[in-house]
Amino acid sequence: MSKKASSLIIPEGISNVLLHACCAPCSSAIVEWLLAHEIRPTIYYYNPNIFPREEYEIRKNESKRHAEQLGLMWIDADYHHERWLENVCGLEGEPERGKRCERCFTMRLLQTASEARSRGITWFATTLASSRWKDLAQIERAGLQAEAAVPGTRFWAQNWRKDGLQERRNALLKSFNFYNQRYCGCEFSMPQSQQVVADQG
Repeated sequence: MSKKASSLIIPEGISNVLLHACCAPCSSAIVEWLLAHEIRPTIYYYNPNIFPREEYEIRKNESKRHAEQLGLMWIDADYHHERWLENVCGLEGEPERGKRCERCFTMRLLQTASEARSRGITWFATTLASSRWKDLAQIERAGLQAEAAVPGTRFWAQNWRKDGLQERRNALLKSFNFYNQRYCGCEFSMPQSQQVVADQG
């Protein structure tokens, strides 16, 4: 049985959650909402898809800065980009919201579920579900697959675009003066101009 807060569903008895964070802008409104509802998130930064490394470090440091300003635990899961490339091998030409994205989500949420179990945290969630560019059904399938693979964990499948959180995200982006990235993260999602810059770097 779950209780309802506005249009977002809170699992009954939850007091903490391991929150997989793709970036600080996408995390900000979600973290604020969780804290307002007496749920303390531990921020887990696991994004081996991000390319190039300089972009990864910028996003990582912004996520860490955000967590530290709020006094939250922040975990760096390291880069592992070569492992990610192996994981999506053969799907490089897939469009956004295609099979490559779901494979990517699954890899990241499996790692998140494992981290949650190692820390004795039952629930895990992801800020990926806040982006209007992502397929929520893919994210939910990936999360439930991770839950099934890691006994003792539960995936909080939530549409984090609801209840004004998308608008609040935009306000917090300005308030915190976050770096606001212009593409998903991997080299296969980069605009042509950015790909050229990366190749020359």
